[in-house]
Amino acid sequence: MSDLLPNPLQAIPAATPVRPAISDPLREAAIELEASFLAEMLKSAGLGEASEGFGGGAGEEQFSSFLIREQATQIARSGGIGLAESLYHALKETQDE
Repeated sequence: MSDLLPNPLQAIPAATPVRPAISDPLREAAIELEASFLAEMLKSAGLGEASEGFGGGAGEEQFSSFLIREQATQIARSGGIGLAESLYHALKETQDE
């Protein structure tokens, strides 16, 4: 019966994003647009705001936007919310016409 349960100590392979072999400028633009959208959403959600307990000072306030932007870019490049893929296909259709 123990053979039916997964081994919790076994490593789970990390999901790798599907990337085209050739860099496509249209896809890159769609990913950047999704990253911009996600950065705004993360800011609205309060990510990057200084907590009262630690208070990183002026440096934390000045550089938090860079951290949020990089986090949003990584989210978008790893599949994101699907906005980049939808934009890419929509733009590709209009480009082919």
